[in-house]
Amino acid sequence: MTDRPPNRGMRRRIASAVAALTFTSPAQAATTLGASAAESGRYFGAAVAGNRLSESAYANTLAAEFNSVVAENAMKWDATEPNPGQFNFSGGDQIVNWAQARGMKVRGHTLVWHAQQPSWAQGLTGNNLRNAMNNHITGVANHYEGDVFAWDVVNEAFEWDGSRRQSNLQIQLGNGWIEEAFRTADAADPSARLCYNDYGTDGINAKSTAIYNMVRDFRSRGVPIDCVGFQSHLSAGDNLSSYQANLQRFADLGVDVEITELDVGGSGSGQAATFKTVTDSCMAVSRCTGITVWGVTDKYSWRNDDPLLFDDNYQKKQAYTAVLNSLNEGGGTC
Repeated sequence: MTDRPPNRGMRRRIASAVAALTFTSPAQAATTLGASAAESGRYFGAAVAGNRLSESAYANTLAAEFNSVVAENAMKWDATEPNPGQFNFSGGDQIVNWAQARGMKVRGHTLVWHAQQPSWAQGLTGNNLRNAMNNHITGVANHYEGDVFAWDVVNEAFEWDGSRRQSNLQIQLGNGWIEEAFRTADAADPSARLCYNDYGTDGINAKSTAIYNMVRDFRSRGVPIDCVGFQSHLSAGDNLSSYQANLQRFADLGVDVEITELDVGGSGSGQAATFKTVTDSCMAVSRCTGITVWGVTDKYSWRNDDPLLFDDNYQKKQAYTAVLNSLNEGGGTC
């Protein structure tokens, strides 16, 4: 661990403690998702599209109900570096400024992903791709240092069977590229929590076990990884029998766990029950620091099966009540 900055772990623990204090709200305010989550030092966030913030119902619901945001697309590689070395932070800055003006926290998503790479990066090979990846991580993480409390450093690098996704990053850079990305992000912003994020990890399975083994290896060798994100794109009735145990085994490695892109297709009591299972699981794992739903309203969801907590008219659904009750029942357990 000699290659990590002195007292880095202490600085990050202090930053996490400060974040928890910032999220805390008085008990009588716990009638919204964010305020209720804050009572246990957690956050409850939503993915945001900057062009929707001018819609009053969207902005008002977001500001009233959530205490954290993440950009749906505005901080990805194609959006932030459309040309080599020429950065454009306007979309991300809009979301950060809007959130900070309302006392909300910001997650960063995502520094490196096989998808939504700019066209100029897709054909790079060898050290040209390595340098482009590291320069991108450094440029974006430097820009948002102090504004983002956690980064999804690497997104979706494993296949369902637990093998590495054969992306251009894997093919050109080999197995060490994920570690390199985390070390580069740590150098660029030593205070942000650094996360690995993926989907299909909603229980103990081949994919989540491969990620678990990677995190265990990273922790044993001092690679700066602080958290694991579980996207949790679900459908009502999905088998979540090992969901909590899966979160706990990662937490037992000494990393935080976060539900990062939660949505649940379906309706009524079935949808509500699945949302409740996820929320209950997070509340039961002390190192589960927060939940982010992937959108504010069904109206703008990337899915067509009404998977969010507010309907097209921004009315609270049965799932909303189930989540709020779960947060309130679990408050103070952290």
